[in-house]
Amino acid sequence: MLQIEELTKRYSGGTTALDSFSLELGTGVLGLLGPNGAGKTTLMSIIATVLRPTSGSIRWKGEDALARPDLIRRVLGYLPQDFGVYERLTATEFLCYLGRLKGLSGRGLRDGVAEMLDLVNLRPAASRPLAGFSGGMRQRVGIAQALLGNPEIVIVDEPTVGLDPEERVRFRNLLSELAHGRIVILSTHIVSDLEAVADRIAVIRQGRLVRIATPGELLSHAAGRVFRVVVDADRLAQVQKAVAVSSISRKADGVHVRFVAESPTIPGATAIEPTLEDAYLLTNLEAA
Repeated sequence: MLQIEELTKRYSGGTTALDSFSLELGTGVLGLLGPNGAGKTTLMSIIATVLRPTSGSIRWKGEDALARPDLIRRVLGYLPQDFGVYERLTATEFLCYLGRLKGLSGRGLRDGVAEMLDLVNLRPAASRPLAGFSGGMRQRVGIAQALLGNPEIVIVDEPTVGLDPEERVRFRNLLSELAHGRIVILSTHIVSDLEAVADRIAVIRQGRLVRIATPGELLSHAAGRVFRVVVDADRLAQVQKAVAVSSISRKADGVHVRFVAESPTIPGATAIEPTLEDAYLLTNLEAA
């Protein structure tokens, strides 16, 4: 339904944010993983028609969406990483305002706003000015406006930043429900969020698509290449120089070091089941 072909974005300073990036998306949740500066936000901004690419094409249902950005705008729900609000408005007023910009009106607008406030658990605060909202509450308002109007494409950039654990689980469940019959693109640094909801994960590095696979495929690829070793604290720095460490845990019997490698190069290391974070680290190492 959404085809991205040879998308390239070069900024005036010479930085290449996207480099011949191609991807075809159907319904479901696509998770984007990559380090800061990999090109994730640039990609989402271009799909959302906020940014123009240097070259390449985007087609929505076979139509040229770069020539006709309205094709995507009228079916889009978008939550950028830096989401601002009008602080003097209440949550209800703000969502009604954005709903009108999306072409909603009358009872459909009122019912839609009420439904979104319930979905993000903000109905009790609906009449309060946004100036008094916490960062997490503002983020939930951002999620609500992205979902308003039943969009066919939902793009959310770091949506769970500022949410407490209970709210994160609630939002992940909501994304899973939304994915039926629509395209959801989710970028986050919280790998566990992607593991819980993503149908496919695209790993991006230096503006290029390194790998796209299901979470299960990424885990299978990492099987047999994740190890754990217990070392004394004074050996930790040496181990960190020798292998790619994915996590460190200090316990009574020493420092438990989890790492990815082709073989257990550290004496005493044993193979363990990989996590998605291990698989992501391994994919990045292979692409370096």
